[in-house]
Order: sequence, then structure tokens, then C-alpha cells
Amino acid sequence: MTVLVTGGAGYVGSVLTGLLLEKGCKARVLDALLHGGQALLGAWGNPNFDFVRGDIRDIRLVEQCLEGVDAVVHLAAIVGDPACAREPDTARAVNLGASLELWKASQRQGVPRFIFASTCSNYGRMNDSSKYVDETSELRPVSLYAETKVAVENAILKSYPEGRTSPTILRFATVFGVSPRMRFDLTVNEFVAKMILEKNLTVFGEQFWRPYIHVKDVARAVTGILESPLESVGGRVFNVGSTQENYQKKQLVDLIQPYAPQARISYVHKQEDPRDYRVSFERIASDLGFKPLYTVEDGIRQVADLVNSGLVTDPNKPEYQN
Repeated sequence: MTVLVTGGAGYVGSVLTGLLLEKGCKARVLDALLHGGQALLGAWGNPNFDFVRGDIRDIRLVEQCLEGVDAVVHLAAIVGDPACAREPDTARAVNLGASLELWKASQRQGVPRFIFASTCSNYGRMNDSSKYVDETSELRPVSLYAETKVAVENAILKSYPEGRTSPTILRFATVFGVSPRMRFDLTVNEFVAKMILEKNLTVFGEQFWRPYIHVKDVARAVTGILESPLESVGGRVFNVGSTQENYQKKQLVDLIQPYAPQARISYVHKQEDPRDYRVSFERIASDLGFKPLYTVEDGIRQVADLVNSGLVTDPNKPEYQN
């Protein structure tokens, strides 16, 4: 199988690219290298690896990258609420406009499979956080990032099954863990680094819920979709994570505390948070047999070991942020 991975040099993409190569797939990466390309050095020289530097908004380049491709995994995006809020026009052009053009181009060229990386942030704020949302729940995006993801989801599903391309929507939980393109602006990774190195952390809205998933499990979920029969995944939406891995922010702090016993924690209580959701992941577990291998506790230990090793001297450097 030849797989085009857009954003393949990124936090998730670099892990996925490595896993695809391990499985004997041909991995073609299209990435603008906004955050550098060192994460792909391990793949360089592999005969099944092909790299194209370019912007996902360049439709001619995109069409060239789609030649001979069996599947597209579309990860490229302006990722996260702060980055989208800072450059909203760029976020709309990349996350919405370019994503829709990539989908249309994939249909024109008859690419059999198309996986769109979406987010559980689409669920926004729940009316009752004692209950779980699932793939049938109302989407209530409260950020530009989530709004663009919902818009692309709707457009893709509306146009299916008119074309020859079979899409699958994956709504990822909040990702954590060590990656070749490391990030320390994600909740778990950020909390660990600040508590260990700065011995200080301010937590806003400690009672609000989020689901979490290890970056390696994200890659495993994607390859699992690629290996599944089209009739099992075509035109479907899957939350990607584990129902047991929903946590409040204070619960995360409590899990990290043994690794940073000297850390001072300040809680800034907030009555309102636009994102407060507990997510059920029973569909992907029951229908596809997907079960994450790593827990939040595993990820905390890995990130703590990385921080304590001295390999990362300053987690606040721009290269570790989006």
C-alpha cells in the first residue's frame, strides 16, 4: 500500500510515518516543514520513504502527490486553538479550504481510501459532564479550530458515496507522549515539564474533563483503519481513544505529583470552560477491536524520563510548540 501522509513531519505524522514503514508500506510525506523536518531523519534512506516539501494549499503539487496513491491520511493543519486564533485567515485556508480541495482531488483521481484527522474538541461543552458523548452526539464547536474540522467532516460525509473514494473520519482525543517531533504545548506533556523543571504550575479550570490518547496509539488507530475492510470503515466516524482515559485536569496533576513532589500547584477555579467533555470510545473498540496500549500514566512516566534525561534542555523553545 502506498500512503500519502500530509503533515507527516509533525507530532503525530512522524510517528505514523515510522509505523507505516515498519509495516512495509510505502510512505509519501507532504509537509511544509513549518516546525522543521528533523523528525523524519530516521526514515531517510528507506526505499519505501518519499518526501515532498510543499504547502497543502498548492493544488497542483497535491495532485502530483496523489499519483499512484492507495490511501490519504490527512493530518496537515494549523493545529490547536491558540495557533488558529493567532492567524485565523491562514487557519481557514489550510484547515478548511485546502482540506476540501484535497478531498475533491482524491475523488477525481479515484484514491480508494481517505482518512481525515479530526478532533474530540468538536463536542465542545457538554450539558452534563457526568455523561459521555459519542459519535452520534451533537457537535458544538467553540473554537475556530474545531469549526473548521466540523465543516470538513460535514462536507466529506455529505459527498459520500457519490465518488470512488471511501472516507473515514477520526476524532482524536487530546494527544500526549513522546514523539520525534516533540511538543510541550499539549496538556499532559506541558504539565509534566512545568512541574518537574519549573516546579510550578498554574491550572485553569481543574474540574473540567478531556479524553487523552498516546501518540503511538493514534498511529496504531490509523494503520488499523487502513488495514480494515472498506465496508467496515467507509463513510464512518470513529472517536479514537479509550473511555477509561477521560480525566479532569486535577486528576492529571495528581498522577504527575510523584514525579515532581516539590512542585507548587495553583488552581484558578473557573465556572465556565468552553471545552468540557467526557467521550465514549466504545464504537472503535467494539467494531474494530481497537484498544490503546498506553495509558496516561504510561505517558507521564515517559515524558518525565525524557525531561529528566537532559535530552530536552528547554521545553519552552519554539521548536516544541505549535
